Amino acid sequence: MSFENASVTKGLMVGCALTSILVGLFDVKHYFHLQLVPHLSRHHQYWRLAVHHLAFSNSSDLFIAELLLYNAGVQVERQFGSVKYASFAAVATLLATILELSALMLFHRTGLNHFAMGPVALIFSILYQYSRIVPSAYNYRIFGVPLNNKSLIYLLSLQMAISRLPNSAAVCIIGILTGQVYRSDLANLKAYRLPPSVIKLSRRFLQPLVGSLRPARRSNRALPEGPGATAVTRNSETPTQENDEVITTARTVPGATPRATITTDEDNTADTGSSVMREWVNELTGRTERANAGIRVPPEAEIIQLTTMFPDVQRETLVQALQRR
Repeated sequence: MSFENASVTKGLMVGCALTSILVGLFDVKHYFHLQLVPHLSRHHQYWRLAVHHLAFSNSSDLFIAELLLYNAGVQVERQFGSVKYASFAAVATLLATILELSALMLFHRTGLNHFAMGPVALIFSILYQYSRIVPSAYNYRIFGVPLNNKSLIYLLSLQMAISRLPNSAAVCIIGILTGQVYRSDLANLKAYRLPPSVIKLSRRFLQPLVGSLRPARRSNRALPEGPGATAVTRNSETPTQENDEVITTARTVPGATPRATITTDEDNTADTGSSVMREWVNELTGRTERANAGIRVPPEAEIIQLTTMFPDVQRETLVQALQRR
């Protein structure tokens, strides 16, 4: 897992974390609280409709939201693309705000008078898209109950939905309805894209703040290195100087002939203890016997040709390279 091709999701996670921490440090949570009476009906503080999406009220809600965004939001953004995903987030937030105001006006007599802080509706709208477009990777059973790799994400979302009933459940339902409306392409919402000027400014000023999005570099070695390999040998990209073939998972071109690997003197810096340990491991595993059984004696013409091409390489190294070939 990484944030490759998911800059918007990483920005949402970082933004929610920073705003929630700052709101708690400066003790201004009461400005991010949304309540029909008296904030909207009496004081007409309609700016709270937009502000209450910016921060969470406690660390538990923030932690669950970060987990949901990391597991669901990254995959949805990779399916949509960053521009469409950012446009979807803007449309979903606006539509969820309208539905929240309507729900407060219709059901305030039944006890629904406020909504929790944070972009909960947006997160559940993303979860709806995740449930529809991202297939499950594997299935399993616990005590006969069929589950899949997405079940844990749904359990986390259920915990957020029932944390503060009935307000938490109401905002989660609004988020799911927002996702359904967007996916049904009502009023051609799918075709909306953010203005090019906004995208250009975001890529210029906001994307550098998000940080690196490159995935972690993975080795293509199919077999682990020997116990006697030193740190220098493990970090180098050239294979170790052994008689066995280095098996990798790198792609090969069909019909291409294998090339001889030339090992320079810099790769032969292993100490005496490591060499003894490597020889001992080779004897135990039978590598030495397999190598000596079918060893190839290169002709003098090939050795002279390689010596002319690589004058700085020792003769023994060239002979070993020809033998491995």
